[in-house]
Amino acid sequence: MAAAQRDGSLDALFRPRSVAVIGASRQRGTIGAEVFHNLVASGFTGPVYPVNPAARSIQSVRSYASVSEIPDHVDLAVIVVPKERVLSVADECRAKGVRGLVVLSAGFAEVGPEGRQLQDRLVSLVRGAGMRLVGPNCLGILNTDPEVRLNATFAPTWPAPGPVAIASQSGAIGVALLDYAKELGLGISQFASIGNKADVSGNDLLSYWENDPATRVILLYLESFGNPTRFMEIARRVSRTKPILVVKSGRTEAGARAASSHTGALAGADVAVDALLGQAGVLRADTIEELFDVAMFLANQPVPRGHRVAVLTNAGGPGIMATDACESHGLEIASLSPETRSALRAALPPEASVANPVDILASASARTYEETARLLLSDESVDSLIVLFVPPIVTEASEVAQAIRRAGTAASKPILTCLLGTHGIPPAVATLREGRFPSYAFPESAVKALARGIQYGRWLQRRVGTQPDLHGIDLDRARSALSALTVPDGGSSWLPADAVREFLAAFGLRMPRSRIAADVASAREAAARIGFPVALKLHSRKIVHKTEVGGVHLHLRDDRDVERAFSAIRESLERRSLLEAFEGVVVQEMVTGGVEMYVGVTQAAGFGALLAFGTGGVAVEVFRDVAFRVHPITDVDAEEMLQQVRGKVLLEGFRGGPRCDKAALLDAILRVDRMIAEFPAISEMDINPLVALPEGAGVVAVDARIRLAGAATSPYAALGATAEYEPDREDVA
Repeated sequence: MAAAQRDGSLDALFRPRSVAVIGASRQRGTIGAEVFHNLVASGFTGPVYPVNPAARSIQSVRSYASVSEIPDHVDLAVIVVPKERVLSVADECRAKGVRGLVVLSAGFAEVGPEGRQLQDRLVSLVRGAGMRLVGPNCLGILNTDPEVRLNATFAPTWPAPGPVAIASQSGAIGVALLDYAKELGLGISQFASIGNKADVSGNDLLSYWENDPATRVILLYLESFGNPTRFMEIARRVSRTKPILVVKSGRTEAGARAASSHTGALAGADVAVDALLGQAGVLRADTIEELFDVAMFLANQPVPRGHRVAVLTNAGGPGIMATDACESHGLEIASLSPETRSALRAALPPEASVANPVDILASASARTYEETARLLLSDESVDSLIVLFVPPIVTEASEVAQAIRRAGTAASKPILTCLLGTHGIPPAVATLREGRFPSYAFPESAVKALARGIQYGRWLQRRVGTQPDLHGIDLDRARSALSALTVPDGGSSWLPADAVREFLAAFGLRMPRSRIAADVASAREAAARIGFPVALKLHSRKIVHKTEVGGVHLHLRDDRDVERAFSAIRESLERRSLLEAFEGVVVQEMVTGGVEMYVGVTQAAGFGALLAFGTGGVAVEVFRDVAFRVHPITDVDAEEMLQQVRGKVLLEGFRGGPRCDKAALLDAILRVDRMIAEFPAISEMDINPLVALPEGAGVVAVDARIRLAGAATSPYAALGATAEYEPDREDVA
């Protein structure tokens, strides 16, 4: 897929020729004063104009009463005035021809409905004038490009230039990110604190940085998604050329609704985030520290081609720690070739270990490190090298660091280092990082960063998925089936069983032959028509989980079994005071053989429809063997869902059983995804069990239920919108 052109409208923000600070102050320590000071101190390559009607000059620079009085053109205006004045100032900027605004002022959507109305008016003004806006309620933006040197923030840190772009939804976290990057010596290309995301969003920045030659890695701190479908589309494309790393806060959801479907119960508050990021090839870090650990690796070293790791150490303990960490993260300790082992024996003392991890002993010199590293990197069975060093008395850390740089300079394989200890280490770490070799305090940190890099490499190697044509779908028949249920606005209802059968059939999914019976005589007659053995199931629009109320009886072989099962269902409901929910029974053909799986749908607030696939049956919520993906999915997504569940071994001829029809399972997952695309009113669905029959025999949806939501008032209802939903610019266009 061809990359999109860089959004030139953001050049007014990140590459302005001139900047005005409206609300600049003479009093250092105030936001207006610090922003102006940072712009001047960073060496911005264009003119900076302070605007303050109460001052003749700001920090020895002539001040103007308003932006309109500035005699020259202004590209970017940084607004630091009380919220009541922001709109009038923005209007003055419109009249002046300013193309970009950074509004640092707070008091907008983050404070409530009144602030949201003010923010909506600001956005309307900005978009009507063709301007772009970062904020409000933000820290600002910066660009370290020597041709620009823009620091339009009030952060105390001016980072070194480098290959990492950062976007933060939180200003406070943004300050921490800049500070930590400087501490690690990780250079920054551009930074944006997007605040309320009223106009410029994370999606806009991804598109912009995709074609920024100075940016190789993108870091995001997010608290919410605007348009998740658009994010997945953009991030999936960008990730093909540049790694995207994300820390997403808000893993828990207090007061989450009690879901009535299996899928809803299994889909925790954070499942949709993991699914979305995984589908887009985005790496999710649990902490800021991990975010930078991975960034240091991917910004400086090649992406690993495989998961085979060599460990080089001068002490046994750290080598064992690295080995354990590799195994716990699914990495393989490489089996060195006989040629490599022979060369190592010739180069190392007899006491050294030439197995992997390679322990060259505490007496090893810098030259020994260099020679051993070269040998390991040349081994075809090694994909990555982790070098550990514990400073002994006889060897200087700085010498070892230089040796590692020499050995790795021409290598095409990634190298990560870990220098344990304190004395003499900081200069050595600096030497390594200057040579673009990431260095970590502990072996486990290096291994975890490597594991994320390998994860990204695997994603790059995966086939680009498609949405295949699905034959045998009758949309008119499906609409007719759904018309059997009228759902009130703002409400939801379960589709009747016969309508569910008809709807699934319209999408090419087969259910067992069945009939609804209101009494025993009808049940006997239905069983005779279908043919024994049969199953008897409660028919009720009020009770969803039939097994929990004794509403399912299987393997009924004659009329007497049918009569007993019918009576048992009624008696079970009566004991639970639920008899009023009894609407008869469903007499169903018994499906024997095969493996019980399930496919489901639920709505995740802010993400839209979430698909689930896993091991089915009555214990689905107990074993929780399930994979999730955000709609829409591709054929590759469906394949990965099947591979992700542990129950896949049951489909492959487990303990002499027949191999099941996995192709039909994949087809069923894609058909459910198509259902959601065509009928977004589906709020919940469970097909459980979906029995996978032997190869070539297809699948059968033994039981299914579908809940429909009534017409919603929000235009973003199909995205599972909440009050916090913020549409991206692309949504409004």
